[in-house]
Amino acid sequence: MKESHLKRSNVTPEKAVKILNKHGTIVTVEEAKKILELAYNFCILSVNQTIRNKK
Repeated sequence: MKESHLKRSNVTPEKAVKILNKHGTIVTVEEAKKILELAYNFCILSVNQTIRNKK
């Protein structure tokens, strides 16, 4: 995840690792960064699509 995205996020990669581990999914901090980056990008796409559909 880009540093600017990490600073905006309430979920750190370390926190994501703990959450996923609690639910039986073992990931590294680097993998968690990639997961969070993907989730962030999906959120941006979703917001943009919603805005476009309302015009």
